[in-house]
Amino acid sequence: MKILHVTPTYYPATYWGGPIFSVYHMNNALAELPGVQLKVLTTDSAGPKLVDRLDVASVDRSQYPNQMVIFTRRVAGVCVSIELLRRLPALIRWADGVHLTATFSFPTLPTLALCRLYGKPVVWSFRGALLDDQNRHAYAPQSAFKHLIKATWNRLCRWCISPDRVALHVTTEQERVAVSRIYPESRFSIIPNGVEVPATMPQRDRTKSDGWLRLMFMGRFAPKKGIENLLQAVAKLDIPVSLDLYGTSTVGQGGRHYGEGLISLARELGLMESTVRFRGQVTGDAKTRAFTASDVCIIPSYSENFCIVVAEALAMGMPVIVSSKLLQWEEVVQQNCGLWVDNDPESLAQAIDRIRDMDLSAMGKNGKEWVMREFDWKRIARDMRNVYDNLIEEAKYVH
Repeated sequence: MKILHVTPTYYPATYWGGPIFSVYHMNNALAELPGVQLKVLTTDSAGPKLVDRLDVASVDRSQYPNQMVIFTRRVAGVCVSIELLRRLPALIRWADGVHLTATFSFPTLPTLALCRLYGKPVVWSFRGALLDDQNRHAYAPQSAFKHLIKATWNRLCRWCISPDRVALHVTTEQERVAVSRIYPESRFSIIPNGVEVPATMPQRDRTKSDGWLRLMFMGRFAPKKGIENLLQAVAKLDIPVSLDLYGTSTVGQGGRHYGEGLISLARELGLMESTVRFRGQVTGDAKTRAFTASDVCIIPSYSENFCIVVAEALAMGMPVIVSSKLLQWEEVVQQNCGLWVDNDPESLAQAIDRIRDMDLSAMGKNGKEWVMREFDWKRIARDMRNVYDNLIEEAKYVH
């Protein structure tokens, strides 16, 4: 089985957030399966500016086992690449099936159109783009012009796809409902993201907290994250807490302004330095240390696709407090590994006060065992391969 995965950006371009990690880990797990030949076509984009490029020559190719990753040069925008466009037709002809991870992105229309032209089956992953777009009115109203542009884009995509050769991949039922409003009568495959569970994990030393409850947030600083509600919640508490915020501001969708506003709000609330610390983006060992240096991870978002940080925290044995807007994580309550609450300051403050008196160690153990059962990357890869198999087999009989 020959699979081409087309995506505008790829690991190690970690600036672009959660999908970078989820696509990377899924592909590595897929490439380990017998009979799978995998090629990835992407760009060298590593950030919003044209100069933000991966040094492709120095990228460690050993981190892509059993697969070929083709980086093409970005020449404009976030991921516009003439080289990608030039190489795309031959690679699509080579493949038995194509996996596209891109929505409002340069490779989307060319990939869908060429797959239709060559009669190639496609798995199309949205990674939350349409879910976020429909929920944005709650945290960042969209202009009529942008709405028109995206509506036109979706109409063009609908024209490009052949429904009997395309499976729309979503990670949650919530995302399926959002996507089906725009792409009705489509076939869907609901496959969640996975998470790496450490074989051995540093013990979390709760004695170092000196009675303080150590909270953390990790993710991009963007309006949909609802971080201002978390800051206001912390300001309401009369118990000793600290809050470490890990992440950087995005350029689009008001992200940069939003990040600056968070710092101003923390100062205004009298939390800066004494209680709240902005730690910047962390990866690798620094990310592991961030998880093990905290007691509870809080995600107060208005909208998320899968929200890999929740799974990562649980995999590290850390309880979570998750926004009730994230329907896919309601089960943290049933699994006794976290709280699922409204994302307003009062509800978040009450949840923090409540979790302080709960057995955090037992909750962390429950969460780790749950993600090991349900979100193992090998299981995710097998499910995705089944989607490929069925789609490729059915495409043989479509004329």
